[in-house]
Amino acid sequence: MSNKKRSDLLPHLAAPFIIAALCISVIAVAMIKPYDKLKMYAGIAFMDKLKTDPEGSSGLVIRENEIITEHNGETSETGEVIRPKFGELYAVIKCSAFDVDVPVYWGSKAELLEKGACQSSGSAVVGSDGNAVISAHVDTFFADMDNLKKDDVITVNTNYGEFTYKVSELISFKSTDRKYIVPSEKTKLTLYTCKKDVLGSSDQRIGVICEPVGSAFYTDVKEAE
Repeated sequence: MSNKKRSDLLPHLAAPFIIAALCISVIAVAMIKPYDKLKMYAGIAFMDKLKTDPEGSSGLVIRENEIITEHNGETSETGEVIRPKFGELYAVIKCSAFDVDVPVYWGSKAELLEKGACQSSGSAVVGSDGNAVISAHVDTFFADMDNLKKDDVITVNTNYGEFTYKVSELISFKSTDRKYIVPSEKTKLTLYTCKKDVLGSSDQRIGVICEPVGSAFYTDVKEAE
């Protein structure tokens, strides 16, 4: 084969490899954003390796606060939420279906789940717009989750206000299914736990979706802190 024919053949042989390399590069760039979103969503569930302080500190500082559960001062339907710090007790859940008032800690870690329910920092702070996702162990603070019924009233007390919700939907889903626990434009409260299983841990989750029916922000800032 002459040198001229070889020179003409080389571009044709190299073209498929060049096109394949360009396609791979485009796909890799396009997947960066979806991967970031998937990573954020996967961090919401309390079964997701119990993530540590997002600031990367080696130790966990648990801040025990005395939550206002009865407030006699002035309130407003609108106001400002106070974003808690990781490891902070910032809310209490009350409901007639639960035998105890459930403390809520901000963040997901094994030590916090021993002390109460946990809310991932990837979800909305109670009182703000979005999906507030709270979970706890089925053999401790959410042992009575299966007692909740549609239209049951749930109250969440914080040191900046009291928020009332009504159960609108009973849910059941696999641990790999994130549709109920991802961020949402709709304001709601999502509570869930593992389904009871006498044979051991279950990959099934049960819970409730609750719609907001009342907000009472404390206007007395000093008393609410």
